[in-house]
Amino acid sequence: MLTGFKYIVEVILNLEKEHEENRYLFGFEESYGYLSGTYVRDKDAVVASMLVCEMAAYYKKQGKSLAEVIDGIYDEFGYYLNKTISFEFEGAAGMQKMDEIMSGIRNNLPKKIDKYGVVKVCDYLLKYEKNTESGAENSIDLPKSNVISLNLEGDNAVIIRPSGTEPKIKLYITAVGKDKNDAAEICESLVAAAKKLLGVE
Repeated sequence: MLTGFKYIVEVILNLEKEHEENRYLFGFEESYGYLSGTYVRDKDAVVASMLVCEMAAYYKKQGKSLAEVIDGIYDEFGYYLNKTISFEFEGAAGMQKMDEIMSGIRNNLPKKIDKYGVVKVCDYLLKYEKNTESGAENSIDLPKSNVISLNLEGDNAVIIRPSGTEPKIKLYITAVGKDKNDAAEICESLVAAAKKLLGVE
């Protein structure tokens, strides 16, 4: 699914047309809009607040706090740290520079970012995903969008896209570590390497 809350709600609308809205359980987007069920279709945190209250009540009956539960999830799955950074490119020259950056990455896809190998590339403009280890390639059945996603070893990731409304290129970093400090170190190394990739050090 593409970035944007409207695409989450679109899933609900399409399911309603088929009278299958009960199949929709939960969706969210990177700007922290959460939507559970089909009752409220806004990301104003009303639904998220309800979910937190329900979780707190559920785990209180088990003698657990939410902090204890999230720590248990980190212990089992690792600590996932997400960071978004953006770089401004003003004026017509800036727009041309952004185009050059995106074209440059497409034409010279990196094999590694920092010490992490690129295991999968998803290009939402050219509508393909490719496993770099097996060479298997599939089409992406989504509307075209100027986004390049680089899945890395260790479940890390770097996603690059120009803003749709501002003269900016955005980087979305996912770093996975054993704990918060480990994930933070990995994140900083990925940010530095991604800046080099974009030529914006």
